[in-house]
Amino acid sequence: MQDRAVNELLRVAPVADDLARRFREAGFSLALVGGSVRDALLGRLGNDLDFTTDARPQDVLKIVRPWADAVWEVGIAFGTVGAQKEARVGDVDRSFQIEVTTYRSEAYDRTSRKPEVAYGDSIQDDLVRRDFTVNAMAVALPEKEFIDPYGGLGDLAAGVLRTPGTPEDSFSDDPLRMMRAARFAAQLDFEVASEVVAAMREMAGRIGIVSAERVRDELNKLVLSACPRKGLTLLVDTGLADHVLPELPALRLESDEHHRHKDVYEHTLIVLEQAMALEDDGPDLTLRLAALLHDIGKPRTRRFESDGRVSFHHHEVVGAKMTKKRLTALKYSNELVKDVSRLVELHLRFHGYGTGEWTDSAVRRYVRDAGPLLSRLHKLTRSDCTTRNRRRAAALSGAYDGLEERIAKLQEQEELDAIRPDLDGNQIMEVLGVGPGPAVGQAYKHMLEVRLENGPMEHDAAVAALKEWWAGQQG
Repeated sequence: MQDRAVNELLRVAPVADDLARRFREAGFSLALVGGSVRDALLGRLGNDLDFTTDARPQDVLKIVRPWADAVWEVGIAFGTVGAQKEARVGDVDRSFQIEVTTYRSEAYDRTSRKPEVAYGDSIQDDLVRRDFTVNAMAVALPEKEFIDPYGGLGDLAAGVLRTPGTPEDSFSDDPLRMMRAARFAAQLDFEVASEVVAAMREMAGRIGIVSAERVRDELNKLVLSACPRKGLTLLVDTGLADHVLPELPALRLESDEHHRHKDVYEHTLIVLEQAMALEDDGPDLTLRLAALLHDIGKPRTRRFESDGRVSFHHHEVVGAKMTKKRLTALKYSNELVKDVSRLVELHLRFHGYGTGEWTDSAVRRYVRDAGPLLSRLHKLTRSDCTTRNRRRAAALSGAYDGLEERIAKLQEQEELDAIRPDLDGNQIMEVLGVGPGPAVGQAYKHMLEVRLENGPMEHDAAVAALKEWWAGQQG
């Protein structure tokens, strides 16, 4: 691991060593720290570099400003100065994103949502305040001295997440670290030490003082990781999910030998993993959230039928409303809330398709209702098949293949993505002899329905259909 780290550090040395020399000339020390050291040891250090220093933020600014290509002070209240540096490494031009943070400690009081920042003078004291031992290592520059006072290298080699001090002190300093434990478990595929899990379980309620935005950002990183199941399971098992995403543990419906149905919670995690396998161009947050939330309406709609079956009538409609409420509370963007809620609402639509009984009109409506989400809806619908019955799974897959083929054929013929009535607003006003007003909107909506039902129409046929509708309105 240390050999890999040396190779990675040599790769970024032109930038890191140059910056370290400038700090030394100014009378300060500089060290690569935290996630950057961890990633260097794992052989995957990128162009985002985190440094720590005994220099105060204003001193950091004086050193960095003449050297960097850009500097920002967004985090300066918390002791962090950001910078961008263009540099040539070997034969390649690279753009480095750099953060330099003054030695510090952070602690929440019992009511505040914001950490109180106190600066320190010792890198050991700075490292003990870090979240986990694997993030509490540093490399002093430019001499490349490895600093690991809390056994992070051993924990990294063992694949274990442990806190430098007691987990209770760590989570009291910043309760968001409990979510970070779940996130790192998902990102690194690490195990979380038993004492850390116990503290998470005991202190889960403390997450309530953390802002929704910080919780959301950690949840995003977890969901977009390589092993989200691992992190989500930890959130549920420790009770953290009860506070940040209560709809997920609610899916663990009680089993009943007389009313057999799928384990909705386990089904959801499988759907998420199957959706990930269908991603085309890297992790897709909208698709993954839709997969995670697609069945959250089931607990509220569960009914035990007289014939022994279990029904969840309209759970997609209820789930869409619940999705909108939860994502809004987590401060997601309006666009993402709208898209994920829409996918949840539409995820069952295909099951009315049967073996191809839909008319062309129904196919057009499916495409129109999905709009720009059609590709994601395809993936979500396919992922929602978790049956162990191979014959049924093959039948569902074949039916969806058929639907996609029909959509492609109709799109080629009719440009389904941009379906419009055969008469526009001006033509409608001309045919009906009316001016702008509600009647034109109603007529336009009717003609859109006619277009969806019949496909493209000749102009005269469209005019006749409009006049027939208008006559009915006048009567």
